[in-house]
Amino acid sequence: MRDRLLGLDFKRWPSDATFLYLFNKAHLQEFGQVLQAWMISQVPSGATGLDQLVCDGKTLRGSAVETEDGSHRFVAQVTVYARALGVALAQTTYDTHESSERAALKELLSSLDLDGVLIQADALHTTQAFFAGASPRGPTCS
Repeated sequence: MRDRLLGLDFKRWPSDATFLYLFNKAHLQEFGQVLQAWMISQVPSGATGLDQLVCDGKTLRGSAVETEDGSHRFVAQVTVYARALGVALAQTTYDTHESSERAALKELLSSLDLDGVLIQADALHTTQAFFAGASPRGPTCS
């Protein structure tokens, strides 16, 4: 069995246990950085071809629990989609008791070169300046 895209020859496909072993041994932060660099290299003009990023946060189903004070905490995920690639370029999860969507998104975007990039995000991110020194131009409509 040959994988044309990876150029690998398998006697049989790896099992779920093989992938579990691999991911338990892998340095996921470094793997994510390598994967992100590879995905950007697939854009015909590289990082300069990333003209638009779409950001979104979602609550992970079944993660909400009631705290002692009656409020709720849950696990959420924030994803940055590269429009040019049609795939998720970066993502992270956070516990709402320890962080926020704004902080998680800011961390994700800080690893990317955003010069000339249009960023689409929920209105939650427009209530105050998101980045210090952000462009002073006003909002645009398209």
